[in-house]
Amino acid sequence: MKSKILGLLALGMLSSAAYADVITLDFEGVGSQAAILDFYNGGTDSVGNSGTNYGVAFGPNALGLKESDPSANFALPPSAETAMFFLTGTAILNYAPGFNTGFSFYYSTVSFAGSVDVFDGLDATGNLLGTIELAALGVGPSPGNPFSNWEIGSLAFDGVARSINFGGTVNQVGYDNITFGSEIPGGGTDVPEPTSLALLGLGLAGLGLGRRRKA
Repeated sequence: MKSKILGLLALGMLSSAAYADVITLDFEGVGSQAAILDFYNGGTDSVGNSGTNYGVAFGPNALGLKESDPSANFALPPSAETAMFFLTGTAILNYAPGFNTGFSFYYSTVSFAGSVDVFDGLDATGNLLGTIELAALGVGPSPGNPFSNWEIGSLAFDGVARSINFGGTVNQVGYDNITFGSEIPGGGTDVPEPTSLALLGLGLAGLGLGRRRKA
């Protein structure tokens, strides 16, 4: 009996340690306009690039987009040059091990509101743990790149989250520095002033979010 109890305690400690880890996805290394898929899940994106294996998988609608892409219409992303967006449906993220405490990210949207739902089941199922409402931010300061205003979306919740549903109007919302286990993107302690952040261009790729930049 004693050994079984010790074994259960050890499992509990391991689970607590897993939930305590803060993970940030900055999408650097994902191909531009490529489906992210298993880039963070021991596999690759749709064009064969691979990243750190965090056990995080994305549905086929979630795409990466580089600021340097000729069809991109965003600028000043919070980290390097790649952000996430979607052109059809909604973008769903699955993290089977689960995380608790908080969830956060940077987002940019010019004229359209959006929302992000956090669930305790995979594939946006189970109990809804919370919703982050995304307000329209207006045209950003970068010339020719409407999506260049970035703001923080965050949520503290009870329970263990295992999937995220990024909703809103397709090709009108960009995301960066998606963070599990913290209400601050990147897991820091100081929240940057929104005015000091770069905003995503309105046309992330091809459509509303992907208009070509002005020369």
